[in-house]
Amino acid sequence: MRLIVAGATGFVATEVLRQAINNPAITSLVALARRETACPDNAGENATKFTSAVCEDFGNYSEDVKKQLAGANACIWLIAVTPSKLKTMPFDEVRNICLDYTDYGIATMAPLAAKPFRFMYCSGVNAERDQTKKLWIMHDYGLLRGKAEQNVLDFAAASNGAVEASTAKPGMIAGPNTPWTRAIAKTIISTVVGLPRVEVHEIAAAMISGVVGGFESDTYLNEDLVRVGRKVLESEKSSA
Repeated sequence: MRLIVAGATGFVATEVLRQAINNPAITSLVALARRETACPDNAGENATKFTSAVCEDFGNYSEDVKKQLAGANACIWLIAVTPSKLKTMPFDEVRNICLDYTDYGIATMAPLAAKPFRFMYCSGVNAERDQTKKLWIMHDYGLLRGKAEQNVLDFAAASNGAVEASTAKPGMIAGPNTPWTRAIAKTIISTVVGLPRVEVHEIAAAMISGVVGGFESDTYLNEDLVRVGRKVLESEKSSA
């Protein structure tokens, strides 16, 4: 299968690429980002699967980029503004990146893709699809991410089976190379705020499993990502 990883230079995307490059079911891996993406260090002879697609404007894909995306079977969408970066830009820009880019991305990829085209949107545990709700923390941001989730699911529902979609809703994402001071801070924040935790290798494995083998539901909550991710990783370990 041909897999697109959109937002390929980010923290989660780096792990997705690392796992996907050696997945035998994935025969072609397209890393879509604003700048050139390096092939994963562990690629070995599978480096020939890898393509870096540079898109300067996620609101206007060039014909060259479209050619690189053509024939894809699935996309893991990781383009977003994380909560830690909310205060670094105007909210209109946050909306453009989190919502408009997503809407345009799935609408652009779907006609170019193989059928069915599986689209996994990575959101967050506090994203709220019900736009009438009042959120006690990051109200506008939570509703924005929830609207993006719903738009993706609605697009798939209206596609007559051409697109299959699901959303990943992780809590605090931890990684093995996180500095110990930051790791402790994340643990404290997670405990105080009540955010569930998932390891980056678990969420990567769960999302890859979904786009390769089919989604078990249209929503993967944090506990689902942990469960599916651990199952996949344990299976790979036992068969190695």
